[in-house]
Amino acid sequence: MKLYFAFTAFALLSSAASAADYFPPAGQWQQKPAAELKVDAAMLQQAVDYAIKAENKADRDQALVQATTFGAKEPYDQIIGPMKTRAPANGIIIYKGSVIAQWGDTLAVDMTHSITKTFLTTVTGLALQQGLIHNLQDKVDSYMPHGVDLYQGNHNSQIRWDHLLRQTSDWQGTLWGKPDWADRPEGKTPADWPKRPLRTPGSHYKYNDVRVNLLALSTLYVWRKPLPQVLNEQIMTPIGASSTWRWYGYDNSWIELDGQKMQSVSGGGHWGGGMFINAWDLARFGYLFLRDGQWQGKQLISKKWIRLASTGGTANPEYGFANWFLNPGRKALPNAPETAITFQGAGRNIIYIDKDNDLLMVVRWIGNGDELNQLVGKVLTALPH
Repeated sequence: MKLYFAFTAFALLSSAASAADYFPPAGQWQQKPAAELKVDAAMLQQAVDYAIKAENKADRDQALVQATTFGAKEPYDQIIGPMKTRAPANGIIIYKGSVIAQWGDTLAVDMTHSITKTFLTTVTGLALQQGLIHNLQDKVDSYMPHGVDLYQGNHNSQIRWDHLLRQTSDWQGTLWGKPDWADRPEGKTPADWPKRPLRTPGSHYKYNDVRVNLLALSTLYVWRKPLPQVLNEQIMTPIGASSTWRWYGYDNSWIELDGQKMQSVSGGGHWGGGMFINAWDLARFGYLFLRDGQWQGKQLISKKWIRLASTGGTANPEYGFANWFLNPGRKALPNAPETAITFQGAGRNIIYIDKDNDLLMVVRWIGNGDELNQLVGKVLTALPH
């Protein structure tokens, strides 16, 4: 009996090590039958069936969705970047490094909306990692070149990198023709919208795409080269992503930098643009964070950055850096562990990262209500206990 238990322990350790050591080569990902990993195949199939059935009921034409949601409630709602009609619901479930389920057209290159923000903050993190940004508590204005007046005045001059990353900057101004107050406007009547109260930078969380686009432009000035190029060279190519993803800005978001025209990309699809990407490339991006920022022995993203990004702010403990949604007290996702993290975009696009269970899910175009929580519960129930 002692020999049996010793062998079993060794087998479990070997399995855990092999899962953590596996990184999918470009163009492929190992797949295993659910039973081989002691996953209940019938319950897993029920979860997949639910994900398909729980598809977002909104129109698949993303321009039409924009016009009837944000556009119906906001001024300055004109679309100024590319949009498209999306694929039906699709997704991938990866457990212990292996694909155990997939559904729908996982190769469809679709808008991913605000998961784009997570790509953006990652590129900002690379600038910190490589010394282009010295400290996240530095005021952003000190990094801007001569002639750039994004952070002038008593209010905007107080904004620090950490504020932009956490969506607590309360920046006041207009960027790419969109006033900050016009995004999710505050006030009882439209006349109140431009007179919004000013909050001390860092004190108030407000989800605001104008300010996220400001982070993109500020990071572009620091890198002095297009952010999609930085992302491709330092993250997407090393993790074996496809060549089909594209990161767009707006028709009017072009600047001249060092004598070259460059497009400042957007942090989502609110007015079009953002990251257009397939589910497999999203899975690789999520898997990089599931494996603590390292890929095949190389630390692409520092553990310190991941720790900062996954720590809630004082203004919103359920939100780290954009777009890291946290689960303290299991309020956001009662069926998930408290340590679970999601990168989320409208529509609803999800990268679900669950280190406790060595589980990664990419879920695209699921409903906006409790559907994600229900799906998580069904998948976790199928896993061995």
